Amino acid sequence: MTDNVVQLHKDAIPHNLTETIIDVVQNAEPRPVDPPEQTTPDGTWIAERQAYLADAPPVVPPALRRWGAFKETVRWTASYYGHIAAFHALRAPVYLGRLLLRSPRGTGRLIVRWGKWVADTEARPVEAKAAASADIEAWLALSREHSRRVRPRRIASIAVATATGITTLVSCFLVPGWTLGAYVGAAAMAGLNGKKGDKRLITRYVATNILRRLDSNEVFEALAAIGIEGKKGRKGVEFAAEVMRDGPGWRAEVDLPPGIEATAVLEKRSALAAAMRRPISTVWPEADRTVHPGRLVLWVAQRDPAKAGRKLWPLMKDGQADVYEPLPYGFDPRGNLVEMTLMYSNLLVGGIPGSGKTSCALAIVLGVALDPTAELWIYELKGSGDLDSVKPICHRYVSGDEDEDLEAALSGMRSGIAEYQRRAKFIKSLPASEVPEGRKVTRAIAEKYPEQQLGPRVIVIDEVQELFTHDDYKDEAAAMATRLIKKARAYGIILILLTQNPDAPSLPSSVSSSVGTRLCLAVMDWRANNNVLGTGAYDRGLRATDISIDEQGTGILARGREGTTVRAAFIKQTEAEDIAKRALALRMAAGTLSGQSVGAEVDEQDVETIVDHLWAVWPDGVESVHSHRLVEALAAYRADLYKPWTEMDAAGASTALSAALKPFRVSTKQLQIRECCGGAKGLRRTDLPSVEDA
Repeated sequence: MTDNVVQLHKDAIPHNLTETIIDVVQNAEPRPVDPPEQTTPDGTWIAERQAYLADAPPVVPPALRRWGAFKETVRWTASYYGHIAAFHALRAPVYLGRLLLRSPRGTGRLIVRWGKWVADTEARPVEAKAAASADIEAWLALSREHSRRVRPRRIASIAVATATGITTLVSCFLVPGWTLGAYVGAAAMAGLNGKKGDKRLITRYVATNILRRLDSNEVFEALAAIGIEGKKGRKGVEFAAEVMRDGPGWRAEVDLPPGIEATAVLEKRSALAAAMRRPISTVWPEADRTVHPGRLVLWVAQRDPAKAGRKLWPLMKDGQADVYEPLPYGFDPRGNLVEMTLMYSNLLVGGIPGSGKTSCALAIVLGVALDPTAELWIYELKGSGDLDSVKPICHRYVSGDEDEDLEAALSGMRSGIAEYQRRAKFIKSLPASEVPEGRKVTRAIAEKYPEQQLGPRVIVIDEVQELFTHDDYKDEAAAMATRLIKKARAYGIILILLTQNPDAPSLPSSVSSSVGTRLCLAVMDWRANNNVLGTGAYDRGLRATDISIDEQGTGILARGREGTTVRAAFIKQTEAEDIAKRALALRMAAGTLSGQSVGAEVDEQDVETIVDHLWAVWPDGVESVHSHRLVEALAAYRADLYKPWTEMDAAGASTALSAALKPFRVSTKQLQIRECCGGAKGLRRTDLPSVEDA
């Protein structure tokens, strides 16, 4: 064994252990941990070109590759130049009048300029200088040159003046119209030289909402102004690509300094807009997590969207929708159409009062209305009539905020549960060959079995907080909404909830955590933001708190963890009525009108059992309750079902309760409850089956 190596030999340890060798090297030099630089291997040229081709910009611009975008570009270009031509053509007489008014001043300036040319006044200072210096030879030479230049000019001027005068005099008698026109034209030409001060001849429209071009210096300075800059001795802000045009604005891709996430800029959107001296509605920072958390994509509009013209909803004039496919909803800040998928999902819309919830509701509901196979159940619990335009086509329509209206909404959800159970039973009976995409309702299955009536059923509850905060209905409403959201979507039952109070009491966590598609309009704080968009949405940069209430209908549309800013297509009430009439015609042609739309009584099936009702009325913290006490609570909860039991004696009421529970294999027992009234028939909490088991 040497001095600098110690070895533990195999024969010194038990045979059942693995051999271990420990080498201790004294005075060892530190080794670098970074891999050594390698020369470029063969074939890297191909790899580099492949990487370039993977991210290469398109050869043909997107506006030319899409026929719709190309037509839109051509249409707007023609409209722009056509508008300019018509604008100035209409004002041509005004421009001519201005020229004629300027013509005397212009004529005088031309005469003065001609006189200076004829008199050769430019040479006078040189002659005066020669005379002042008593340089006779120079003065004589300049004088002879002056005479040589001036004489032909005088002769030419006299000849032109004489010819012009004679021609004008003769033309006045022979062709007076042409002479007058020529005179007006000459006066107008002379008026071009009669400009006074900064008064413009041509009327110019100054568009105050057309903003300056975005450049790198502005981005650097704005980020530095909000505290986003590299620390001393470290890398700062870097551009990942050139600032480029992106639709009606500019796009800048920026790598923030190491350790700074793009969400830090999203938090300061208002301050960033102030640093750039631009309207906040034109500045849209986003985080590009597909690259890395520090990649910031800053899009700046060339024109303030708040002052831009309204973009029409694609189905405003014609067209038909399909709920199984994405429905047109609104537009992103770049003006691109944003679609919303409702099938196999549900929708939650939240925002403070005045944030534009009605615009969102109309764009969604009218899209569903234009699918003649979709069945609309609308419960507008504000009572304002915002959705009255679609009332003629609804299977069920309720508008009001009284208890009876809330009960109708509960009945609608109960009916939805009964319908999904019926559909689930039918879909389960189909062979696997007919449901290759899974046990769910599809357009093909609905068309193959029309007698099963498997078309989409869309249940819309506006101002749903009225249900979730009602002392008597909140528990039942939350339970049924959660059940519909979790289980009914696969069978074509879609629940759409809208609220203007997205706080915790108004939006139960069991509901908000289960919805697949979410739309958050302007809200006041991060709690409300996360109640609508999901836990952690604020930290991921999905922040509806940065949206101004003045940007009505603008919100964050999210499905899963990703979201985008979108503004609902604005539809006037009169336009909504016209669209609803078109939807009514489609349904009449397809023969799909039903329910209230044809004057029929809507059968809202009640799928709740007595077990559901017992769970609803069971006192908190109590293990055992006598039957007569349960009957009293049931009668108060659902008088339409259980009030007759209260007219019986105690024994009869107990017997009625026992008989109702018999199908669920639950029986009453003799119970001794000291706190109540001694011994009597009753139930224990543990005797009741769960709601799902029942």
